[in-house]
Amino acid sequence: MILIDGKKTAQDLQQELKKSVDRHRATTGKVPGLVVVIVGEDPASQVYVRNKAKTCKEIGMNSTVIELPADTPQVALLDTIDKLNRDPLVHGILVQQPLPRQIDEFAVTLAIDPAKDVDGFHPENVGNLVLGYLDKCFISCTPYGILELLSRYGIETKGKHCVVVGRSNIVGKPMANLMLQKLDATNCTVTVCHSATRDIPSLTRQADILVAAIGKARFITADMVKPGAVVIDVGINRIEDPSAKSGYRLVGDVDFENVAPLSVAITPVPGGVGPMTIAMLLKNTLQSFERSGGL
Repeated sequence: MILIDGKKTAQDLQQELKKSVDRHRATTGKVPGLVVVIVGEDPASQVYVRNKAKTCKEIGMNSTVIELPADTPQVALLDTIDKLNRDPLVHGILVQQPLPRQIDEFAVTLAIDPAKDVDGFHPENVGNLVLGYLDKCFISCTPYGILELLSRYGIETKGKHCVVVGRSNIVGKPMANLMLQKLDATNCTVTVCHSATRDIPSLTRQADILVAAIGKARFITADMVKPGAVVIDVGINRIEDPSAKSGYRLVGDVDFENVAPLSVAITPVPGGVGPMTIAMLLKNTLQSFERSGGL
């Protein structure tokens, strides 16, 4: 059984990105710039934003965090985005979610220039992904990270049956569409399961590649997995653990202890898919910089 190490893979990728950024700095004097906008004081979001900014600076990119108060009107946030769209030194714009109740998240997504939408959420980027124009879009970072893991671990995907459990706009839908594409690490037959699917176990047991992204702790149990499957666990769930200093620990959507012995390869939680998300955000930012001609 192969334990797919997302933490090490992300570190390797970040070193590769750093070399590219250093090369651009040496030849043009310019580097990619990422701006993260956070509205309000959600603790989890603040930790995530700090990690993004820290990693960005480590590889030599320009990183800016714009913090706005929780009562910021939507029009003010949209004005901030408009200014960033027109700033030639900004190549990636990310507005951290969740947003306060008074702000329409879809309106914010639409406001970001698709050429700077390094989250890959704008309808133009999503549409290009569905159509297979991958050189004209940004791929949502978590599915993109999974693709990178499959590729780097040499996992055979062509003609395989990939079952995605979950249909979110952030993971499930883009993951399914990505695995349909004719790429070295995709080219699968794809099934999507969700809350209205009847008899999910009968479908997951058919999966050569099983992607669990449903947001329920240990939802995927051993009896739902075909022996020899590749299992990708996207879930991050807190469960109570009195033995832990924090009183809780993180588990995935997969019952790892019982599923791992059946799998040919599996991602752990933590340390699997999670670290790849930030790495792919930075890769998208570098791609945006290069597509702009480094201007």
